Amino acid sequence: MTQRLPVVSLLLFALPLAACAPMPPRTGGPLPPASFQCVAEPAAWAIGQAATAEVVERIRVDTHSRTARVLRPGQVVTMEYSAERVNVNVNERDTIIGITCG
Repeated sequence: MTQRLPVVSLLLFALPLAACAPMPPRTGGPLPPASFQCVAEPAAWAIGQAATAEVVERIRVDTHSRTARVLRPGQVVTMEYSAERVNVNVNERDTIIGITCG
């Protein structure tokens, strides 16, 4: 029993350290389809455009978002952050003035 004690102690010490090891970098193609993470920059082309259904859908696709919402001046919206959502900010004429994630 005394010989097993050092082995057990070593395992109890080494296992938590192994859990902290960094993940290897991801290689390969695009992310799986079920993975949505909004990135607003690719939709910068839309600023100044009319917020039509087609333009908003293209923004959603370009930003890799699951959902899109159009935010109008004075509109009441929920403030919870969603990394899978793109916000299309428009002015009173429905012209896009900004694109953010959340």
